[in-house]
Order: sequence, then C-alpha cells, then structure tokens
Amino acid sequence: MRRFITYGEERIGFSIRRAPRASRRVAIHVEPDGTVRVDAPEDADAAAITAAVRRRARWIWQCLQGCRDRTRHLMPRQYVSGESHHYLGKRYVLKVIAGSGAEGVKLLGGRLEVTLRQRDPARVRALLEAWYRRRATDVFARRIAAQAGRAPWLRTVPGFRLLAMRTQWGSCSPKGELLLNPFLVKAPGPCIDYVILHELCHLKEHNHSPRFYRLLGGLLPDWQQRKSELDERAEQLLNR
Repeated sequence: MRRFITYGEERIGFSIRRAPRASRRVAIHVEPDGTVRVDAPEDADAAAITAAVRRRARWIWQCLQGCRDRTRHLMPRQYVSGESHHYLGKRYVLKVIAGSGAEGVKLLGGRLEVTLRQRDPARVRALLEAWYRRRATDVFARRIAAQAGRAPWLRTVPGFRLLAMRTQWGSCSPKGELLLNPFLVKAPGPCIDYVILHELCHLKEHNHSPRFYRLLGGLLPDWQQRKSELDERAEQLLNR
C-alpha cells in the first residue's frame, strides 16, 4: 500500500507495512536510498497512519535531503581499472587484466584484480558480484555463529540466504531464516555484526517495539553508532 503526503512543495511517498498486533505504535523509517517505510499495527486506520506521518513530515524531509546530499556526487560504476571498490570496510583499487588465463578475482594487497579473456565491463561486474557472494557466504556464516552465541533465545544457529536488496541489509523469514544482502560484506565487521544481531533479535521480538530496542540495546549498546555508520556508507556500498 503506497500513500502520499505533501510537505511544502514536495510530495513524499511512503509504503505501509502491517506489524503484528503486539506492536501498538507507528514507526517511520527513511532508508538510505530515500525510501520511506511505515510500520503500523494491523488494526490501525489508514487515515491515522497518514496523520502520524504528517506529524513527522519535517523530520522525514530532512532525512530525504541528507540522502540526496550523500548521493549527489555518486557516479555509476564503469568497472574499469582505477575504480575503488570495498570489502569489509576497506577500499581497494580495481585492476582489470585481459589475458588468456582462467577468469577470476583475487584480492592482492590494496588491489582487487579481475582477470578475464577480454575487457568487458558487464563481465567484470558479473565476476566481481559472484566473488562478493562467495565471500559473503563465508563471512556471514562465521559471524552469525558468533552472534548467535549471544542470543540465549536461540536453540540452534539459524540458517541464512543471500538476497540482493535495494533498500535493506537484512530481514528474517517467519520460519527463522535470515536473509542478508551479499553487498553487506563490503561494510566494516562491526556494521555486519549489527545487522546480524538486529535480525537475530527479530526472532524473539517480531517488530520494532520498545521491547525490541531494549533487547538489542542490552546486547549491543552502541548499535545506533554502528547503524549510523552503515547508513552513511550505504549509497557507496550499494552503488553498482
């Protein structure tokens, strides 16, 4: 369900996601790419939800301005030598090597070397994204196991799948499976742990209620700092 409000000369669109009955409040989220999402109780009237969004219109507009400022100078990637790419919070220079050897990606010193038969940006992108997915599978498995040990409500370490998402770093299914954005592996380790622990907390508290944030804060007191760092880097890390 998509609705709109007007603030000054700007028309702001937002989507509504119905939360379980345990949630009694409307929570507004402005994603790093400028998407506005509203979590609302299942029985909340649409007009009441829109009124709640209007009351926060100035804050939403300020967040949207921040998103635009961060992306103003962001250029689409060309997948050519000299570009900067990220892995676990560090910046690496891309080097594209055309030759007759086997295609692949290697992390060497401060470089990400992509070897392929002929220079083709689309093929470079495909090889890089496959490499990120392989790295993400290994990194996330280890970090989920470590963070699950801090969550006493878990009986087993939950499984996970990789899903490239445009506006989210992670989510969890009703069956207890984590969905993680493979490009989260570009972020610093503490930010990855924040996303994982956030989703693990949702396996106990299935909404963004005060109980959820008390649970998260008890396990990760600096979660807001980690989230802010991830939000600041989001456009850069998700730029494809």
